[in-house]
Amino acid sequence: LDNHFEGLVLFTLAVVVVTLGERSSPLTAACAWTYLAARTAYVPAYYYGLSPWRSLIWFAGFTATTLMLLAALIP
Repeated sequence: LDNHFEGLVLFTLAVVVVTLGERSSPLTAACAWTYLAARTAYVPAYYYGLSPWRSLIWFAGFTATTLMLLAALIP
């Protein structure tokens, strides 16, 4: 549960930066959808104990969030 909230805080920050900075693009939208898909896939992976897939799914969401922030901050 802690991983979910930590990732959600970072994702929320990324969304706020993209929105307030008016830096929305197809890349940031794709990153947001990738994060959503990763978080959706993470729940059953966690429930069924699918290791190492669970970690890879979490990392996909984290990478999408990081790319979203970078896309918003780099002109």
